[in-house]
Amino acid sequence: MKLLSVNVGRPRPNPWKGLSATGIDKQPVDGPVAVSAPGPKGTGEVGLLGDRVYDVKHHGGVDQAVYAYAREDLDGWEGELGRPLHNGVFGENLTTVGVDVNGALIGERWRIGSDVVLEVSCARIPCATFQGWLERDGWIRRFTQAARPGAYLRVIEPGDIRAADPIEIVHRPDHDVTVALVFRAMTLEPDLLPRPLVAEALPLEGKELARKRSA
Repeated sequence: MKLLSVNVGRPRPNPWKGLSATGIDKQPVDGPVAVSAPGPKGTGEVGLLGDRVYDVKHHGGVDQAVYAYAREDLDGWEGELGRPLHNGVFGENLTTVGVDVNGALIGERWRIGSDVVLEVSCARIPCATFQGWLERDGWIRRFTQAARPGAYLRVIEPGDIRAADPIEIVHRPDHDVTVALVFRAMTLEPDLLPRPLVAEALPLEGKELARKRSA
């Protein structure tokens, strides 16, 4: 299990949401990248130095500090989309190999390299920017049906990371709530909504939404 690349965004125009910019265009960077806990959602801050988000209402902040996606899933999408997909193209900060990102438990902790510890917090929900960026009609629906969303993580211990750093799972909580299950509950299978509530590390926003929808 390791990092294939660390990807940092560069601002692009965002006509798909009517915003001034988007940071979805993530590109692999050479050398170490500092990782630290950002401020709360609403500031545009994220966990990687040099990166940020522009849709501050829906992205960024402590619970969405870092976004990880598996290279294995990108490889699968290459066949369906009929084009090569470089590391970072889904807007992920971390492109991993050998890690079951969607099967990770909410609250699971990863040590990356020697210093950084990240905690799995929630699933990525696709938006109009993602669909527009990939120039694929119906992409939100197709991505949702596949239920391979990738994982947001919060920063527990800061430090530097770089491509080829090993990833070690150092903690797994005592429940069965995975990233994929949370995603399915929030999108395709509302009957699952009570199940994510047992995951203590699920963001408060997600818990409140699950309670509201399952009431």
